[in-house]
Amino acid sequence: MRVWIDQDLCTGDGLCIDHCPDVFVQLEDGIAYVAEDGLPLNDPGGSGSLAWVPVRSYQAVVDAAEACPGECIFIEMESALPAA
Repeated sequence: MRVWIDQDLCTGDGLCIDHCPDVFVQLEDGIAYVAEDGLPLNDPGGSGSLAWVPVRSYQAVVDAAEACPGECIFIEMESALPAA
């Protein structure tokens, strides 16, 4: 599973961070971004910053997407894992 956030739709409520702080972060601009290995993927952001989701966080990411008032969290299902 991979996830990204459309920052143009983000309302900055931070519900995604409440649901899954391992995958979502809020930067000083007040907007949410995805993170991978603890690092925010904010350049370029949006669909250009897809983050791999750890299996243990799958349900939390789905819950975050469902709770998001801006409907800005997009989940992409992948059949292969990233190369190690």
